[in-house]
Amino acid sequence: MLSRRLTVTFDAHDAARLARFWAGVLGREVVEDADGALVPGDDTQLGLRFVPSRAEKVGLNRMHLHLTSARPGDQQQTVAKALGLGANHLDVGQRPEEGHVVLADPEGNEFCVIEAGNGFLAGCGFLGEIACDGTREVGLFWSEALGWPLVWDQDQETAVQSPHGGTKVAWGGPPVAPKQGRNRQRFDLAPTGGDQQAEVDRLISLGATRLEVDADGTVVLADPDGNEFCVRGN
Repeated sequence: MLSRRLTVTFDAHDAARLARFWAGVLGREVVEDADGALVPGDDTQLGLRFVPSRAEKVGLNRMHLHLTSARPGDQQQTVAKALGLGANHLDVGQRPEEGHVVLADPEGNEFCVIEAGNGFLAGCGFLGEIACDGTREVGLFWSEALGWPLVWDQDQETAVQSPHGGTKVAWGGPPVAPKQGRNRQRFDLAPTGGDQQAEVDRLISLGATRLEVDADGTVVLADPDGNEFCVRGN
């Protein structure tokens, strides 16, 4: 099976500003398009897309980013850089002995800066992980959907990673927080070979549910946990 390129889309009140923030944190460029603004990834690092939306944030997001630290001191530098670009410290109940730092971007989206020496994220690159609420079933679904192998499958927790390496996508297992309306962050797939309908049919056969078709032809599906995701046309 061919592996798919994955992008994470964020709803944003100010898509351009949020894209500039994340481009600054990650050291990437912003590419504006008809849908909003893209901070491109590559074969090993996930891309981020920001689209205009009036949706308000309700509770904690069902996914958040983990940024890694290659050496001691990198964590403090990343935190300082993010704060300078508009992030804020955030208390989500983390314990004092935990080594990661929890921040919120300018629109309140949670993310963590992980301390140096984390073995699970070793070699994953700066954007080391997308950490998601989700069941084991949804982790198995996304492994098949993306053509990415499972790199963790223990105690109902799962993680997948591109065959090229890089950013992991992980699901924490039950209990999964109740879904509160449409997710403000979601996965975005471009069909391999450009055949959108064939890709939609394949994903439905794996357990996805069709929800709607947007005005631009993007097909919106839900994974087995009910999380929306998009399959783009040509």
